[in-house]
Amino acid sequence: MDSDQIQKAIAAHGMWKRRLIDAIDAGSSDVSVAQTEPDNVCPFGKWLYALPASERNSEYFKKVQPLHAAFHKEAAKVLSLALSGKKAEAQKCMASSGQYLAVSAKLTSAMMDWLKALVSKTH
Repeated sequence: MDSDQIQKAIAAHGMWKRRLIDAIDAGSSDVSVAQTEPDNVCPFGKWLYALPASERNSEYFKKVQPLHAAFHKEAAKVLSLALSGKKAEAQKCMASSGQYLAVSAKLTSAMMDWLKALVSKTH
Protein backbone atom coordinates (compact mmCIF):
# COMPACT_ATOMS: atom_id res chain seq x y z
CA MET A 1 0.00 0.00 0.00
CA ASP A 2 1.20 3.44 -0.86
CA SER A 3 0.24 6.24 1.53
CA ASP A 4 1.56 8.74 -1.04
CA GLN A 5 -1.29 7.78 -3.39
CA ILE A 6 -3.85 8.60 -0.72
CA GLN A 7 -2.14 11.90 0.17
CA LYS A 8 -2.06 12.90 -3.51
CA ALA A 9 -5.73 11.93 -3.87
CA ILE A 10 -6.78 14.05 -0.90
CA ALA A 11 -5.05 17.05 -2.49
CA ALA A 12 -6.33 16.35 -6.02
CA HIS A 13 -9.92 15.86 -4.92
CA GLY A 14 -9.68 18.98 -2.78
CA MET A 15 -8.71 20.97 -5.87
CA TRP A 16 -11.95 19.95 -7.57
CA LYS A 17 -13.85 22.48 -5.48
CA ARG A 18 -11.85 25.34 -7.05
CA ARG A 19 -12.14 23.76 -10.49
CA LEU A 20 -15.93 23.52 -10.19
CA ILE A 21 -16.27 27.07 -8.88
CA ASP A 22 -14.23 28.26 -11.86
CA ALA A 23 -16.46 26.24 -14.23
CA ILE A 24 -19.58 27.78 -12.66
CA ASP A 25 -18.15 31.28 -13.02
CA ALA A 26 -16.89 30.78 -16.59
CA GLY A 27 -19.57 28.45 -17.91
CA SER A 28 -16.78 26.34 -19.36
CA SER A 29 -14.24 23.76 -18.24
CA ASP A 30 -11.09 22.03 -19.45
CA VAL A 31 -12.74 18.67 -18.69
CA SER A 32 -16.07 17.28 -19.82
CA VAL A 33 -18.83 15.76 -17.74
CA ALA A 34 -18.07 12.42 -19.40
CA GLN A 35 -14.44 12.65 -18.23
CA THR A 36 -15.45 13.67 -14.72
CA GLU A 37 -18.11 11.12 -13.83
CA PRO A 38 -16.21 7.79 -13.97
CA ASP A 39 -14.41 7.04 -10.71
CA ASN A 40 -11.77 4.84 -12.34
CA VAL A 41 -10.18 7.42 -14.67
CA CYS A 42 -8.44 9.79 -12.25
CA PRO A 43 -5.03 8.68 -10.91
CA PHE A 44 -6.51 7.69 -7.53
CA GLY A 45 -9.32 5.72 -9.18
CA LYS A 46 -6.84 3.84 -11.38
CA TRP A 47 -4.74 3.04 -8.30
CA LEU A 48 -7.79 2.09 -6.25
CA TYR A 49 -9.11 -0.40 -8.80
CA ALA A 50 -5.64 -1.87 -9.35
CA LEU A 51 -5.25 -2.83 -5.69
CA PRO A 52 -4.92 -6.55 -5.01
CA ALA A 53 -8.04 -8.42 -3.86
CA SER A 54 -6.69 -8.58 -0.30
CA GLU A 55 -6.71 -4.77 -0.12
CA ARG A 56 -10.10 -4.45 -1.83
CA ASN A 57 -11.52 -6.52 1.02
CA SER A 58 -10.28 -4.06 3.64
CA GLU A 59 -12.72 -1.91 5.59
CA TYR A 60 -10.99 1.20 4.23
CA PHE A 61 -11.41 0.25 0.57
CA LYS A 62 -15.04 -0.70 1.19
CA LYS A 63 -15.67 2.73 2.69
CA VAL A 64 -13.58 4.84 0.30
CA GLN A 65 -14.56 3.25 -3.03
CA PRO A 66 -18.31 4.05 -2.91
CA LEU A 67 -17.59 7.54 -1.55
CA HIS A 68 -15.09 8.10 -4.36
CA ALA A 69 -17.72 7.02 -6.91
CA ALA A 70 -20.30 9.32 -5.28
CA PHE A 71 -17.81 12.20 -5.34
CA HIS A 72 -17.29 11.82 -9.08
CA LYS A 73 -21.04 11.64 -9.70
CA GLU A 74 -21.61 14.84 -7.72
CA ALA A 75 -18.71 16.64 -9.39
CA ALA A 76 -20.11 15.61 -12.79
CA LYS A 77 -23.57 16.84 -11.77
CA VAL A 78 -22.22 20.26 -10.73
CA LEU A 79 -20.13 20.47 -13.89
CA SER A 80 -23.12 19.55 -16.05
CA LEU A 81 -25.19 22.31 -14.45
CA ALA A 82 -22.34 24.80 -14.85
CA LEU A 83 -21.79 23.95 -18.51
CA SER A 84 -25.51 24.14 -19.31
CA GLY A 85 -25.79 27.67 -17.88
CA LYS A 86 -27.62 26.65 -14.69
CA LYS A 87 -25.30 28.72 -12.52
CA ALA A 88 -27.65 29.13 -9.53
CA GLU A 89 -28.39 25.39 -9.37
CA ALA A 90 -24.68 24.57 -9.61
CA GLN A 91 -23.89 27.08 -6.85
CA LYS A 92 -26.60 25.53 -4.68
CA CYS A 93 -24.93 22.11 -5.05
CA MET A 94 -21.64 23.68 -3.96
CA ALA A 95 -23.13 25.51 -0.96
CA SER A 96 -22.38 24.35 2.57
CA SER A 97 -25.68 22.46 2.66
CA GLY A 98 -25.15 21.00 -0.81
CA GLN A 99 -24.57 17.36 -1.65
CA TYR A 100 -21.18 17.98 -3.29
CA LEU A 101 -19.58 19.32 -0.10
CA ALA A 102 -21.16 16.57 2.00
CA VAL A 103 -19.79 13.81 -0.23
CA SER A 104 -16.43 15.54 -0.55
CA ALA A 105 -16.08 15.86 3.23
CA LYS A 106 -17.02 12.20 3.77
CA LEU A 107 -14.52 11.06 1.14
CA THR A 108 -11.72 13.17 2.60
CA SER A 109 -12.46 11.88 6.09
CA ALA A 110 -12.46 8.25 4.91
CA MET A 111 -9.19 8.75 3.02
CA MET A 112 -7.64 10.38 6.10
CA ASP A 113 -8.69 7.38 8.21
CA TRP A 114 -7.09 5.04 5.66
CA LEU A 115 -3.93 7.15 5.58
CA LYS A 116 -3.66 7.15 9.39
CA ALA A 117 -4.05 3.37 9.44
CA LEU A 118 -1.30 2.97 6.82
CA VAL A 119 1.06 5.34 8.62
CA SER A 120 0.51 3.60 11.97
CA LYS A 121 1.30 0.23 10.34
CA THR A 122 4.66 1.49 9.12
CA HIS A 123 5.72 2.99 12.46
